[in-house]
Amino acid sequence: MARYLGPTCKLERALKADMSLKSGLRSLESKCNKDVPPGQHGLKRVREPGYYGLQLRAKQVVRRMYGVLEKQFRRYFEEASRLRGSTGENLLKILEARLDNVVYRMGFASTRAEARQMVSHKTILLNGRPVNIPSHPVFPGDIIAVRERSKQQPRFNASLALASQRADCSWVAVDSAKLEGVFKEAPARDLLPSDVQEQLIVELYSK
Repeated sequence: MARYLGPTCKLERALKADMSLKSGLRSLESKCNKDVPPGQHGLKRVREPGYYGLQLRAKQVVRRMYGVLEKQFRRYFEEASRLRGSTGENLLKILEARLDNVVYRMGFASTRAEARQMVSHKTILLNGRPVNIPSHPVFPGDIIAVRERSKQQPRFNASLALASQRADCSWVAVDSAKLEGVFKEAPARDLLPSDVQEQLIVELYSK
């Protein structure tokens, strides 16, 4: 599967958004100046995008945030458009229900990229069975746990410590001692980041 291996700070500066691509709690201003585009001549290239540019940026932010390729992202949009309710909200709920994202939300990984790697290496159990597909959907009531022989890895303590300082994810219940949790339900829109502009994504794909 293709994936981006370049500098994540460059992506965040290009899209002017903090997409939690780096581990640790830090704002964009601490390491990346989001007001200056990447590159040696970034200051000389600053200009206001048109409305299409805003739509494209909104899509790229969400796509990069969840680590989804363009073809797969479009499939998610088509699936969301077939469901009842707001297409934009449905899209975010589908992305939030990916296994790698749920692992990240539970605090077992410091970034979604790390969560994706853990799933691929069969470190994560879904309802007691190893699953190595990061995009595998998770449904309400599903139990996600760290494989027994992997629980001694020190990275889990560090990841859980960071997760405790992030915004509370009330749609998952986590037992830090057992390194397992339950996906209670897909999160409501008001529990997700307000800077995500899903309506612009809907407008972009509806043309």
